[in-house]
Amino acid sequence: MAVPKRRHSHSRTRQRRAHDALTTPKVGACSECGEPKMPHRLCGSCGTYKGREIIKLDEDFE
Repeated sequence: MAVPKRRHSHSRTRQRRAHDALTTPKVGACSECGEPKMPHRLCGSCGTYKGREIIKLDEDFE
């Protein structure tokens, strides 16, 4: 098993971990109803994706 011969400095460790930061999820607006939604996903409020109706949502279902 490979074991480092020398200890890594704090600077080197932090440089490696500089790319581990979390990013906030991107949010866009639905082209049909304008509600916020994640990109490349179905709109939860109107049920459309790329201008096509995928799921029919009934208002009186609830």
